[in-house]
Amino acid sequence: MENLTLLVHELRKNPAETEWLEFKHNKYTPEMIGEDISALANSAALAGRPFAYLVWGVDDATHDIVGTTNEWYAMRRGKQEIENWVRTQLSGNTELDFLRTEIDENRHVLLLKIGSAVNRPVSFGKTEYIRVGSYTKKLHDVPSKQTALWDRLRASRFENGVAKNDLSVTDILSLLDSQSCFDRLNRPYPSTSQLVVDYFEEEGVVMRQDNGQYSISNMGALLFAKRLSDFPRLGRKTVRVIRYEGDNKIGASKEEEYSSGYAVDFDGLIQLINAMTPSHETIGMALREEHGAYPELAIREVIANALIHQDFTVTGAGPMVEIFDHRMEITSPGTLMVDQMRIIDAPPQSRNEDTAALMRRMKICEERGTGWDKIAMSCEHMELPSPRIRGYDTGTRVTLFSARPFSRISMEDREWACYMHACLRYLNEDEETTYMTNASLRERFGLDKKAQPTISKLIKHAVERGLIKPLDPSTAPRYMKYVPNWA
Repeated sequence: MENLTLLVHELRKNPAETEWLEFKHNKYTPEMIGEDISALANSAALAGRPFAYLVWGVDDATHDIVGTTNEWYAMRRGKQEIENWVRTQLSGNTELDFLRTEIDENRHVLLLKIGSAVNRPVSFGKTEYIRVGSYTKKLHDVPSKQTALWDRLRASRFENGVAKNDLSVTDILSLLDSQSCFDRLNRPYPSTSQLVVDYFEEEGVVMRQDNGQYSISNMGALLFAKRLSDFPRLGRKTVRVIRYEGDNKIGASKEEEYSSGYAVDFDGLIQLINAMTPSHETIGMALREEHGAYPELAIREVIANALIHQDFTVTGAGPMVEIFDHRMEITSPGTLMVDQMRIIDAPPQSRNEDTAALMRRMKICEERGTGWDKIAMSCEHMELPSPRIRGYDTGTRVTLFSARPFSRISMEDREWACYMHACLRYLNEDEETTYMTNASLRERFGLDKKAQPTISKLIKHAVERGLIKPLDPSTAPRYMKYVPNWA
């Protein structure tokens, strides 16, 4: 439970009322409270604060604690208690805590703790308000603040929100695996617990609250939680790994759950997936060797992308890895952010910039913008069908395919592999191998020269579908080179 008396004393230390904090003695009307909630929530968002406060029982000039005669149960609008009434008049995109604390036997204070606006300005009675100095104004009457607030709300991200608050240093170290953070970043472990938390604060893993205690950010919990289930809003973001017998979901299955933060043991997660993936055995001169069905680089990068770029605001869903006999499907919440046809060359985008940056520093994923081409290229080197990426209403799915003869690859997958091969060759900086040819595509599929007519037919289909085009249409057929249709 939050130490409310400590919070009151911390708030009193502010030199004057700020635009996210207001002190009152006893004065209130229901409408005034509703307007102030809207104004303070929007001002907190504009100031980059997680909470705003409306406090009764503190003098607004001296900040002395004078106590209040108000009680929440007695503050009413008609026959409704003020809490119930005001909630029905607000837009719903803020959190409210109606709190009370005893200062001494003669004085108590009421606090209204107000979450900052999320996604859009908070309105009261369908009107949005903002603080200007110590005054509450209609937001549309202050266009400069209205523009700035919308800019701030558009830039706000889930990863910077609060996963758990009102924590001590000891609480933080019991909830987060701090050792994994310093090991991943190759930094010496600090000599005191406070120094650990200070470093976490620098990285945005934790945030210091107004009452002197700490909050763990969503990013901090997602990366370093010992158990994601300790964080109610993130409990469904664990990684599920399911192994099916066969190539559909009818057969028997085995399921494992990776329940800690994504960075705590990422290598262990990859090892778990590899252990549940079918492998094939080759016999050398003296030893039997097992080989994975998929390039480990592709698995690592696809899993890292699924974790980093998921839409954390999609509730009730988390990353899932489904392993079949001849394919692996990795699904994550959130629609595709780029056109799947430009997945290799599109400028990189991320919903979770801070999380992505920290995971890159921890060497969990590749440098920004180099992931998908390495996934596709590693599959080409093993002569596997090209990986597929598909977007759905609330999710994205990447499919990796294990080895299969060319004759068993569908025409759609052959054409996709042809297109991806053309993209990879076109983006290659080596001038000797910068364009796709019949010979390069045969090599990509592991086919010999006898397959030249078959590959010519495949290239023709890909051209007709608008996936690729000749570099120079006037070139003789045997010397023809091809580029992606967008080149």
